[in-house]
Amino acid sequence: MKIQKQKEKSPGKRQVNYGQLLYVAFLMSTLLLCNVQPVLAANMWDKAKEIMQDVYGQIVLISTIAAVVTASVSLLLMNFSKSGKTVDESRAWLKRIIITWAILNGLGFIMAYITPFFAGGQWNG
Repeated sequence: MKIQKQKEKSPGKRQVNYGQLLYVAFLMSTLLLCNVQPVLAANMWDKAKEIMQDVYGQIVLISTIAAVVTASVSLLLMNFSKSGKTVDESRAWLKRIIITWAILNGLGFIMAYITPFFAGGQWNG
């Protein structure tokens, strides 16, 4: 076995501590992001609101189409069925469809017309 001698440091040459350099880079980038955050926050919430309104609009559109189709099937079953049980079940399904559709559209009404009164956590009416 060979024993290697440790290299002695020369007094004029400095070694770079990469861990400390990496920590300083991380710290500086974190501080930079903390200073930029208030500027980005306003745009981020506006964009999130716009996205949520678009998603809600798509949900209402799809639910309206689904409600019309299922209500049509329910009405057809109610009108052309000879069984009293089928007529009663169709009537119950029609009632559920109308209630669900009204609730989904009611949420849009609440978000569009009622929430501006509470903007900023205070009543603005």
